[in-house]
Order: sequence, then C-alpha cells, then structure tokens
Amino acid sequence: MGRESRDGGCRTSPLLVTEDGNFIVSGDDGGGGSSGEVLESGGDSAATAVLVLSTLVTVCASYTFGAAVGYSSPAESGIMADLDLSVAEYSMFGSIMTIGGMIGALFCGKLADLVGRRGAIGFSDLLCLMGWLAIVFSKGPWLLDLGRLSLGLGIGLISYVVPVYIAEITPKNLRGGYTTIHQFAISIGLSATYLIGSILNWRTLALIGAIPSVIQILGLFFIPESPRWLAKVGREKEYEAALHRLRGEKTDISQEAADIKDYIETTQFTENNVLQLFRAKYAHPLIVGIGLMVLQQFGGGSGISYYASSIFESAGFSETTGMIAMAIVQIPMTGVGALLMDKSGRKPLLMVSAGGTCLGSLLAGFSFLLEDVPKLKEAASILVLAGILIFGGSYGLGIAGIPWVIMSEIFPIHMKASAGSIVTLVSWTCSWVVTYSFNFLLEWNSAGTFFIFSTICFLTIPFVAKLVPETKGRLLEEVQASMTMN
Repeated sequence: MGRESRDGGCRTSPLLVTEDGNFIVSGDDGGGGSSGEVLESGGDSAATAVLVLSTLVTVCASYTFGAAVGYSSPAESGIMADLDLSVAEYSMFGSIMTIGGMIGALFCGKLADLVGRRGAIGFSDLLCLMGWLAIVFSKGPWLLDLGRLSLGLGIGLISYVVPVYIAEITPKNLRGGYTTIHQFAISIGLSATYLIGSILNWRTLALIGAIPSVIQILGLFFIPESPRWLAKVGREKEYEAALHRLRGEKTDISQEAADIKDYIETTQFTENNVLQLFRAKYAHPLIVGIGLMVLQQFGGGSGISYYASSIFESAGFSETTGMIAMAIVQIPMTGVGALLMDKSGRKPLLMVSAGGTCLGSLLAGFSFLLEDVPKLKEAASILVLAGILIFGGSYGLGIAGIPWVIMSEIFPIHMKASAGSIVTLVSWTCSWVVTYSFNFLLEWNSAGTFFIFSTICFLTIPFVAKLVPETKGRLLEEVQASMTMN
C-alpha cells in the first residue's frame, strides 16, 4: 500500500484526515516509531483554457437535458394535431422520459466506471441523438414514445456523469461554481426550448434539440478524461498528463497528484458493490445524498417546473406571461448561485434557497385560498405569480443544482458508481412520483398542495444545517475521507 516518494527512498502510508480537513501522512520514521506529517491540501488553481473548454463541452449535455424536459409543453398541441393523438397517448409520451431516466440511473455509475466519464457522456449523446431523430421522423405514437424513452435513458446518464466529471476535473477553489454550470445550462435549455417552441413547429424544435449532442460528440475528442478516473484504473502517466493539461503545463501538480494517488491507494482493495454501500461507514454520505434528492423533489421542484403553465392558468394568470417571467427570473438566479457557490459555500446557499422556496410555496398556497373571495381574485392572481417566481428564483439559486454538486463530491471514488446510481435513481423515482401525482393533488386541494411543499422546503433547512458537510475549498479526497471515517 505504500508509495515511493518522489524524492526517493521514503515510503508513505495511506492518508488520514484531521478535524480541520488536512491530510496526515503517517508512516515509519525509520527508527521504529511512528511519524505524522501534516500536509496542506494543495493550493488554489486558476481556470485554464482547457478547463473552461472541457466544462463548456460537457454542459452541452446539460442543455440537452433542459431541452428534453422543456420539449413536451410547447410541442403538445402540434404533436396531438399532426399525429391525431389522444390525451392518454400524449400523457404516455410526456411521462415515458422519466421512466427512461430511472432505467438510465440504474447503470449510469457502472458505465462511467467501465468506459470512463468521457465515454459515458458520448454514449448519452448517442442515446439523445437517436431520441431526437426518432421524434423528428415519427409518423405515429410508437416511434414518438421510443424516441422519448431514448431521450430519458440519455438524460438519466447525464444527470450523474456530468456533475461527476466536472467535479473531478476542477480545482477545489472553483469546483462548486463550475459544477453548478450544469444546472445553469439545464435552465437555459428548458427556457430556450419553451421560447423557440412558441415560434417553430415540433419537428423543427426536435431537430434543434439534437444540435448540442452533435457539438458535444465532436468536442469530446478535444478534452481530457477525468484524472481521478485514470488514476483509479491505474493509468498513472495519463492521469498526470490530464492533470497537467487541466491545471496548465507550467503549474506544479505534484501535491495534488500525490493526494489523488494516496487516496486511490487507500481504497484500491476495498470491495465495490451495492451491499458494501450500506455499511455503517457510508451511512453519512448516503443519508446526505439521498436526503437532498428526496427533499429537492418532494419540495415541489419538478412538479412546479413541469406544470407551471397549468398553475398560472388555474389561477387566472396569463400562461405565456408567467412562463416568460419564470425564465427571466430563474436563469439569472441560477447564474448568481454559480457565482456565489465558491464564495459563500454550499450550506448557506442551500438554506437560503430552501427558505425562499418555502416562502414561494406559502404565497402560492395563500393565493389559492384567496380565489374563493370574489373581491380578492385579482390579488390572488398577482400573489400566485409572485409565489411561483420566488419559488423558481430560489430553486435556481441552490436547491436545483447543489444536491448534484454535493452528490459528486461526497462519495469515495471506489463507491461512486454504486452510490451515484442509487442517488440518481432515487431522484428520478421521486420526480416521477411528484409529476404523476401533481395534477391529482391540485384537484384534491390546490392550497394544501403548496402548503405541503412549503413544509418540506422548511424541513430542508435543519437537514442541511445538521447533516450536510461544507465542501467549499476542500479536495474531493478530503471530503470523502472525512465523511467515511469510522
């Protein structure tokens, strides 16, 4: 398990972690005693052209994710008219993508471990490309549904591998902001698809949706593989070369490379399977990863995003105006979240975001109560707009993206495939439950639905305060080792 020092002769044993997050390299001092040298976790690094290019190429998949989610709303009337679909047939088209996402989540981690992060992204591109083209050339519901299912499989992979790849290539001082670009690109894809879909027909809209996948397939040839994955599979020269490309050829990467290698060596003989994940030592990261996804979805994120137009319509507000206002608010707020991520930290942003979504849901709930008062109907329409905009802006600020950032940071690399698949599957399953039941809940009690969302958003605050670690400015190896210490 030891590693020869670069200076020759000295052997070090696996890393330990102090309470302040530094590494301790413990080993034999040559005289029979033990020695412990505390190492700082490496300096901050600046963004390089290769890092920026790698991130931009990667988030082409995130744009595809957003475009796929946003496609069903503007395309609904055109597809139903041109293909003579019933409401039930179109509902199948809309929901089958979520089922595809759940299936994709089952093998996303193993695939990313088997063929690498770039390989998994490329495979997701092929699935999305086939999905979009199937929709473009569909003449009936079966090819339409097959295309939508293929899109779901692709974005099921994307939801895991994109944040993981960005987290693994980015220096610790930039990791949070760069990983949040994933959610920012999703927001842009969703909003752009809604706006473009109000102008162009559904086949052209699907064809436009395929463009980012083509760009990304070409771009993958020009970006490096994740250094941490290369180190994990024993390709030492390649992982150091990739790290040099990402940090700059003149940058001293020796400390970061040694930290990665040491951590890989401490875990290389650890068994990697789903059952091992349920050992006590992994309880903390598993509770955090799954808990954040459950709270994100059951707090109303997917339901309100998918059915915002229906909410505005039921409250007597202009659907088009409301959706445009949501896009105008949510995209900049997601950008603000990305900028603040590595300054304020993950936990404060998550708690502020949860507080905002709680307030937005409360206002929306009260607006539906006021609808029953004739003199306050106009005020109710304004209140629902305010509530949904506050919810959307707050959601974009933190809750939408930070759970995926943290998921990509907290699991040890040898367990990341199993853990990532479980967390991603939980997210997609909860998303399906919320989106499937949302309309039924609104029919049951519109105000009560939003009060339930508000309560869950409020509960997110103590969950984050008590259980979620602050990962800002820490190496992935530090975070992972500290969370799995016995």
